[in-house]
Formats: sequence, structure tokens, C-alpha cells
Amino acid sequence: MTPIQAFFLGLIQGLTEFLPVSSSGHLEIAKALFGLDLTGKESLTFDVVVHAGTALSTIVVFRKDIGKIISGLLKFQWNAETKFALFIVLSMVPAGIVGLCFEEEISALFEGQLLLIGVTLTITGFLLFLADKARVTDKEVKGWDALIIGLAQAVAILPGISRSGSTIATSVLLGVDRAKAARFSFLMVLPIILGKALLDAKDIVAGEAVGADVSPFALILGLLAAFFSGIMACNWMLSIVKRSQLKYFSFYCFALAVIVVISQFI
Repeated sequence: MTPIQAFFLGLIQGLTEFLPVSSSGHLEIAKALFGLDLTGKESLTFDVVVHAGTALSTIVVFRKDIGKIISGLLKFQWNAETKFALFIVLSMVPAGIVGLCFEEEISALFEGQLLLIGVTLTITGFLLFLADKARVTDKEVKGWDALIIGLAQAVAILPGISRSGSTIATSVLLGVDRAKAARFSFLMVLPIILGKALLDAKDIVAGEAVGADVSPFALILGLLAAFFSGIMACNWMLSIVKRSQLKYFSFYCFALAVIVVISQFI
């Protein structure tokens, strides 16, 4: 992997982690365009770095919310912050189970299979289109909502199914206020991103991942690209959800799916 390729992959990761168009699907498409076949330590190391970049961008954008949650937990009182933290933990359960048990099998199934990614991008597009048609409310996230949103996040392990798109769309279809849905969606993934990065880093340090190394310069470029593009995309997405403009991303997903599918028959 060259530094330029690392930069563009980091840029794609940062943008598509928050925009509802599937980061994993876009990364697979980008790798195919670059002719990259990342495996073993090279792939794992790069994944850790770019996911760390998007995690840091989430922390920067939601630093005040995270501070309130931590402050509420430290008070050992049942309040709005501790309730919100509990719902985040609840939403993590389905994705945690699927990720630990089936992530490698699913990733292997979709690796390089752009036709399948075209199908899942179409599903993402339909979800986003339906979410824009949902009525506007001021409802907070409830316990059952958190669990159902967590199931949507678990399904989003499939490349082509947008994590942010599926969780925000599911929240809005459940009647949750749009701004609160986006806030919950972005904060609920933070512990999972950090946890996965730590597990992958452990495998790298333990030597369980084998393969070529990525140059430190390429990793730094990937990290910075994911971090700064993530901040921009996260703030942009919050504004988009409030204005009920998800349908434009559904059109993008439909168009990209058509291009991907056609490319497989040319």
C-alpha cells in the first residue's frame, strides 16, 4: 500500500463512517479500483489506524455529550446521563455478539464480491428513503428502541449496509426525534470501534496476524485523513438528518449499486 492509497482509503473511511453510504462497501470498491489485495497484518494494522481516527473524530465532535455521560456515571445516580449510557450498552449487545462470532465469516463472504455489495447498497438506499418519509417527533430513545437499533447495527456488519444509515433510519422509523437519533447512532458505535481496535491491536502485538507491514508514513496519512474527514462528515450528517435530507443519500446508494452491478457484467 502506497502513502497516497492509504490517504485516500483513510479519507473514504472517515467520510463514509458517518455518511449513510456504508464505509465497508466503499472501502471494498476503492480497494478493487486500486487493485489492492490487503490481507493479514497489513490489513489489520491499517484497519486499526483508520478506525482509531474515526473514533477520535467522534470524541472531538461529541466531547460535551461524552463529558456529561462520564460525569453522570461518576455520580452513581440514576439520571438522564446514566440512562443514556445504559441504552448505549444495551444497543451494543447484538452487534457485539455478531461481531465476535461471525465477523470473519461475513467479511470473507463479501471480500471482493462487488455484486453482493451492490445488493446491500440497494437495501441501504431503501432504508434511507423510508426514514425521510417518517413523521417528525420529539421522542427520546427508550429501552426497546435501543435494543432494536442495536439489531440494526448488527445487520450493518454486512458490507454495503451503512451502519450510521441503518441505525439512524431505524431510530427515525421507531419515532425517535431526528437529532436525538443521530446523536445516539454516533455515540453508540464509539465503544465498539474502540473495543475492536484494541482487540485487533492485541492480535498484531501478539503476532497472530501475519503478512506485510504498512509504512509508518502511510499509517499516519491514513489516520489523519480518517480523523479530519470524520469530523467534517459527522457535523455535516447531524445537519442533514435534522433537515430530513437522507433521501439524497438513498439516490446515491441506488446509483452506486447500479454502477457496481453493471461493472461486474462488463
